[in-house]
Amino acid sequence: MDGKLAVVGLGSIGSMALWQASRLTDQVVGFEAATPGHTRSAVGGDTRLFRMLYRGLPGYYPIMARSRTLWRELEAEAGQDILLRCGGLSIGTAGGPYLTALLETTRLNGADHELLSHKDMAERYPQHNLRPDDAAVFDPHGGALRTDRAVTSAVAAAQANGAAVLTDTPIDAIVETDDGVRITSGARNWTFENVVVASGAWSRKLMPAELANASVPHRCYLTWFVAKDAASFAPDRFPIFIRISGEKSMYGAPSVDGVTVKATLDARTTLADTAESVMRELTPAETLETTDTVREFFPGLHPNIVRSDAYPDLFTSDGHPLLGRARQGSGIYYATGFSGAGFKMASGFGEIAALEALGKQRIDGLDFVRPQRFSSH
Repeated sequence: MDGKLAVVGLGSIGSMALWQASRLTDQVVGFEAATPGHTRSAVGGDTRLFRMLYRGLPGYYPIMARSRTLWRELEAEAGQDILLRCGGLSIGTAGGPYLTALLETTRLNGADHELLSHKDMAERYPQHNLRPDDAAVFDPHGGALRTDRAVTSAVAAAQANGAAVLTDTPIDAIVETDDGVRITSGARNWTFENVVVASGAWSRKLMPAELANASVPHRCYLTWFVAKDAASFAPDRFPIFIRISGEKSMYGAPSVDGVTVKATLDARTTLADTAESVMRELTPAETLETTDTVREFFPGLHPNIVRSDAYPDLFTSDGHPLLGRARQGSGIYYATGFSGAGFKMASGFGEIAALEALGKQRIDGLDFVRPQRFSSH
């Protein structure tokens, strides 16, 4: 036996699972096909949005709240800023479907929020060029997560706690045996009591058929623009935002380099054959729609894309993650399929994966993310 737990994939979720597991045992090993935070993983792109306000299942809210605490703990251990606490804006048509659905979930959760009229927005956040019927909801706990810092800090914290990390070690197979769970990389193999599969868009080959068939890699692209006045888009003046105004939508984050602003079309992912086949360049249609939207939404940005990239992520057929074992008694635990929306909750989901994979605690109320929901499909 080579340890109590192996974590396969040290990206968004796996790095956090390794960190949390290292707090519970010194017999944990992380395996990474490349290096933590490598440029082709879903971690890429500098920042991800953190927010407590969202549309959808109320069950995510406790995980977001716990994640918020854990991001603070990781910052304390790492000695550097990971979550830029700049607040968050959800912008849309007043009384329209987006803000209505968001407020329904927000009121169910009891999350802190502030309603902003068109006039309020114009006074407080003039960077946004609003339509006459637009309004907003402000999230005082929103912010921008520094993805590279988060992942590398979590891995470093785990190593400081005694975890071992093997980089440039892609895993070819994971097999349950009478002695434990055997993982194989080329001619090498190791055996652990339990294994967490957290390899994102690369996870399908390590899944049983029913989970592989319910998930598919997607291409997620990001774009950046130069600010005419960078100070007005700094974190202390420009919160993260999600905007759905009529037929146009966009999300983004403040400038973290003092020059560029992330502003990206919302919900524009496309299918990919494999994680490796994701096309990094934007198509002419993507470029045109992005620049057209920025031209309307942000007069303070030069409407020319100065940086773009694309990253793979694993999406499930219902858009909810895979978190748990495919069958009772299995030594293989899945923490993948976060469908482009997992980073804000990565620390919380990583803690759940570590606790459950090590048999320390089972968290109730998570049926919507359990792999068993696909067992009959």
